[in-house]
Amino acid sequence: MPADSADDNSSKPYDGVIIEIVDYAYDYDIQSLTAWVRAKATLLDALGAAFESLHTSTECAQLVGPTFPGTAATPGGFRLPGTNYHLDILKGAFDLGSMIRYLDHNDAFPGAEWGHPSDNLGAILATADIFTRAALEKGDKHSILTMKHVLIALIKAYEIQGCFQVKNAFNKLGLDHVILVKVASVTMVSWLMGLSKEQAKSAVSHAWMDGHPLRVYRQAPNTGPRKGWAGGDACMRAVHLALLVKSGQPGAEAVLTTPRWGFYDVLFKGHIFELPRPFGTWVIENVLFKVNTAEGHGLTAIEAALEIADELRNRGLTPENDIASIQVRTQEAAMTIINKQGPLHNAADRDHCLKYMVAVVLLKGSQIDTEDYQDAAPWASDPRIEKLRSKMTMVEDHQLTSDYHNQEVRSLANGLLVTFNDGTQLQEVVVHYPQGHVKREETLRLVHLKAKRNLMLRLSPKRVDEIMDAVQGLDFFNMKVNEFMDMFIP
Repeated sequence: MPADSADDNSSKPYDGVIIEIVDYAYDYDIQSLTAWVRAKATLLDALGAAFESLHTSTECAQLVGPTFPGTAATPGGFRLPGTNYHLDILKGAFDLGSMIRYLDHNDAFPGAEWGHPSDNLGAILATADIFTRAALEKGDKHSILTMKHVLIALIKAYEIQGCFQVKNAFNKLGLDHVILVKVASVTMVSWLMGLSKEQAKSAVSHAWMDGHPLRVYRQAPNTGPRKGWAGGDACMRAVHLALLVKSGQPGAEAVLTTPRWGFYDVLFKGHIFELPRPFGTWVIENVLFKVNTAEGHGLTAIEAALEIADELRNRGLTPENDIASIQVRTQEAAMTIINKQGPLHNAADRDHCLKYMVAVVLLKGSQIDTEDYQDAAPWASDPRIEKLRSKMTMVEDHQLTSDYHNQEVRSLANGLLVTFNDGTQLQEVVVHYPQGHVKREETLRLVHLKAKRNLMLRLSPKRVDEIMDAVQGLDFFNMKVNEFMDMFIP
């Protein structure tokens, strides 16, 4: 080894990206009214998605609760929504993050990387609830956290995660997008815990320092339920890292840029992060709500399939007998994430298969629901589904991919072209923006209806109305976090 190859051990400042993240988290003043309105909607949507997961998925229900069944409730613990559990802060963050994400029905933000910013609420709400209960127990009124603190943390976590997603394709390197949940969550829970900016930089450096999950559990042939709790896992780790720093652990200033050993060289092939704009409130103002139950890149295909199903019904035709082929014109992201052939082994497989979604809608003649992906659903074993899947092909349209990445367009387009057995075709049905997109004016109304419907799976209509009124009320910013969380206990 050459004599000049020794590692440089001189002190370094924190990497610029880490400084930028922490300065934004601690110093940025949110002025956008739209951001506050949409933050409230995302909060309700995420908690509704958590209730839906708990109610619908036995897999998810088996994950939540004390680490050791029968363990006594944790005094002052996190009140897990939809249950009577009192959990420690780490299990609480894991459970809520997993519940929000499990059925792939929480919000989404597309880009070079794909992710779900509301995953961060597992860490944010568990931390804010427990720290508030502790402050009340001690009579420390200055440390009590309110729902304004939660909304600030939510807006900024969305912004951190989403801005990284726009141009940084962790998926191209085989890494899962929950790396960004960990980074965004550790930043904002550091702020909620009252850590100094230097401590927050340390915590963020630890998030980048971790070895990161592979994307393998989202892709064929290994797609499985881990994709449902990966966000919860990131939330738990983020809270743990912040607590370690709170106890005095230092960080690694040049965790990204250190030659040979840093993140860029080890995991990012020597590239550096690209951020498309300064951090602000852009992501919360543009996040995609999943009003309907489907992987985000297939939402417009489902709307197109609904239109086709109506046309088939009007003509007296059946999809399994009269359709010869269906061509799906789509974007690159859909080709990567939800383009599958061969058997579908579980709900996680089905909800990440565009052909399954379209086939169910055509046969059902109505919107696909959460239950339609489950093992017990009749569609899971219906031979007509496989018959229709075999007739479908997916092709990338480069213009649709370009529009997907264009920050002025940000479409999620799919086009379905049906050819019948006699060689005739329906006019291609193309949908560019799904319900739930910021460009659809009915979005927030539908989000509130979805949240109410989901919350009523475990709460009385009266309680749900009280929650909706509280969130829209003038005093919501001043509401103590524990008081809000107590409203979600059955």
